[in-house]
Amino acid sequence: MKNVIALSVAAVVALSGCTMRVADMTVGSTKNYNINGAKFVKGQRVAGEDSYPVILFPLGVPNVKTAMDRAIEQDKCAVGLTDVVVTQMNHAFLVGSIGFKVEGDQIIDTSLQGCDKKN
Repeated sequence: MKNVIALSVAAVVALSGCTMRVADMTVGSTKNYNINGAKFVKGQRVAGEDSYPVILFPLGVPNVKTAMDRAIEQDKCAVGLTDVVVTQMNHAFLVGSIGFKVEGDQIIDTSLQGCDKKN
C-alpha cells in the first residue's frame, strides 16, 4: 500500500505544471510594416510556441519573440496579430518542458504582393 501511495505522489509531482497568462495585447507584431496602410483584414486564429525540454536543468531559453514569429509566419501575408494572449508554460519538476505560447488573430496585409485575394 505504501508503494502505491509513493508511486501516486511521484506521478502527481512529475506531471504537475503551471501555466500563467503573461500578457493580453490588442495588437502585437515582430515584423516591420506600414501601420498607415488601410488594406488590413482579420485572418484566422493562430498559435505559436517556443519551448525547451527540462532534464534537471532547462536545455534552452524560450523566447516570446520566437513564439510570436512562429504564429505570424503561418501565413506569408500576415504582418501581426490582434487580440494577442501570451502564456508562459512551466511543466517541469526535474523533467518536463518550459516555454511561451502566443495566440492571436492574424492581421493580413492585402497590399503585399500576392496577397490581394486574402479575405
